[in-house]
Amino acid sequence: MFPRIVLIVALAILVLAIPGGKQDRHATEMAAVRDIVTTMSMQTQYMSQFGKYAASLAELGPARNGVRPGPWAADLIPASLASGQKDGYLFRIARTPGGYSINAEPIVFGKTGHRTFYTDESMIIRPEPGTGAVFGE
Repeated sequence: MFPRIVLIVALAILVLAIPGGKQDRHATEMAAVRDIVTTMSMQTQYMSQFGKYAASLAELGPARNGVRPGPWAADLIPASLASGQKDGYLFRIARTPGGYSINAEPIVFGKTGHRTFYTDESMIIRPEPGTGAVFGE
């Protein structure tokens, strides 16, 4: 019984440690979805504070050089997300006539992710297959 458990645990560790596997890709995709959820929440916060949605990630991000937070940099998301690149994904937001849009796409399709993600003020995250990907894979 004990050797079987050790073997199962050892195999699980090996599978999880394989770089570039589905586990890595799914981890980056899930991180991208979490960052989209964070950005959606902070867009709601930004709207309640400033009466409009942010037009850029920088507007949601931290202020620099000792400048106080404001609509130009509300300090609602970390600098790592405000930079537009995080965990293998590129993030873009834009203000639209009806609200806002958020897009996330893999920096390298097939390596850092196989799907792009889109949402807007509806707060429904829509995955789309990337180049050469199978939807839902």
